[in-house]
Amino acid sequence: MSVAFVPERLRGKAEVNQDTLQRLLEENDQLIRCIVEYQSKGRASDCVEYQHILHRNLIYLATIADATPPTTQKPAD
Repeated sequence: MSVAFVPERLRGKAEVNQDTLQRLLEENDQLIRCIVEYQSKGRASDCVEYQHILHRNLIYLATIADATPPTTQKPAD
């Protein structure tokens, strides 16, 4: 099950930290690899579920990015 999946009763209570984000990025990597593999074997219909999970994960990451205030970075010297 995707780490981005949070049951309705727990939504808004999940802690987002670097470990969670890293696991999600690694999961997305695996999902993309599975999707590419299925498509290369001509089994595009078999990868629809993986595409849905990847889409949900990407929307979750985008939501976090939008809600995160920008950080001020020092210019490189």
